[in-house]
Amino acid sequence: MTNIVVIGAGYSGLVAAHRLARRTDARVTLVNAAPDFVERVRLHQHAAGENLRVRPLAESVRGTGIELVIGWVRAIDPARKEIDVDGRVIGYDTLVYALGSVADDHGVPGVAENAHAVAGHADATRLRDLLPTKGTVTVVGAGLTGVEVATELAEQHPNLHVRVVAGHAPGSSLSANARRHLGRVFNRLGIEVRTGARVAKVLADSVVLTDCDELPTDITVWTTGFRVSPLAKEAGIRTDRDGRIVVDETQRSVSHPDIYAIGDSAVVRINGQELRMACATAEPMAEYTAKAIAARLRNQEPKPFGYRYYLQCISLGRKDALVQLVDAMDRPKKTVITGRVGALIKEGIVRGAGWTALR
Repeated sequence: MTNIVVIGAGYSGLVAAHRLARRTDARVTLVNAAPDFVERVRLHQHAAGENLRVRPLAESVRGTGIELVIGWVRAIDPARKEIDVDGRVIGYDTLVYALGSVADDHGVPGVAENAHAVAGHADATRLRDLLPTKGTVTVVGAGLTGVEVATELAEQHPNLHVRVVAGHAPGSSLSANARRHLGRVFNRLGIEVRTGARVAKVLADSVVLTDCDELPTDITVWTTGFRVSPLAKEAGIRTDRDGRIVVDETQRSVSHPDIYAIGDSAVVRINGQELRMACATAEPMAEYTAKAIAARLRNQEPKPFGYRYYLQCISLGRKDALVQLVDAMDRPKKTVITGRVGALIKEGIVRGAGWTALR
C-alpha cells in the first residue's frame, strides 16, 4: 500500500489529507505540531478578546482512515524518504509539505523580545492576555493583516489608542473607492496612521524609527509579513531565496518528484505571477494536489494547476468589512462592497474556508 504523509494541518494540509483519504486507497498520515485546527484568518478576533471555538483535529479525521500524529517535524530525509517527528521515524512514498508560515521579524532588533504577532494561536493568545485596558497599541505594518488587527482592536477596545506605523498607507494596493472607505473607518475608530516610516528597533515601551523618532507605546504588534520554516532548505529540497519550495505546474517539487508542496510553503506562479500567501490560494492548491497525486497513482498525468483571483476580503471589526473585487491577476477593480453586507460576505467566506478544511 502506498504511504502518503501530509505534514502541517492548516487550511491546505487538512484539505489535502481529507481529499487524499477520499480519492485514493493509500495509507494517509497527517502530522501536526498541535492537536487543534487553527482558523488563522480569525486570529485577530482572538487577539482582541473573542473566544474562538476549539476544533480538535482528532474529531475532523475520525472515521476517515487518516492516521493523526501530533508532534514536531524535526527533519526530512528525502534520500531515505523519511521524516523525523520528535524522534519517531515515519516513512513515506509521497510527502505533501504544508507547514505554512510564521511571522517574519525581518531581523529588526527587539521584535522577538518586545513585539507580539498574530500569526499563530499562541501568538494571538499572548497578545490578548497582555493587552492593556488603556494606553497605546502600535501596529507595525499596514498590509491586510495589519488593517484587520488595528480595526479589530480599536473597535473592541475603545479605551485604547491604536496607532499604525508603516512605509505605505493602509490599503495601498486597493482601489481608490476601497482606500476612501478605509480612511473613513480609521477616522471613525480613531486610529492614528504614521506612514513613510521604517522601524529601526522595538523597545519594551517604544518603537524607534530609522529617522531616530521614538514613539512611546504600551504594546507593539508586528504584522509585516510571513516567513516559512527552514526545514525544506535544510533537507536539500530546492527552494527560492525565501525558503519556499519550488514546484512544477503540478505542485511537485522540481528537485524531488515524490514531494509536493502547497500553501504558504510553495512558490507557485501562474502566467508569470507569483500567488500570494493566503487561505484563498492554499485550499485550491490542496484540492488540486490531491487530484494530481490520485491521478498519478492511476498512472495518469494530471493537467497543470490553474488559478485565478476574484476578490480580497478584509474585516474592519465585527460590523464592517471591505470586499474588493479584483481581476484574474489580483488587480483591484472599481467595485467594492462595504458595511454590514461586506461583513456578512467576509464571515461567510471565513466559515466556508473552515468548513472545507475540517470536512
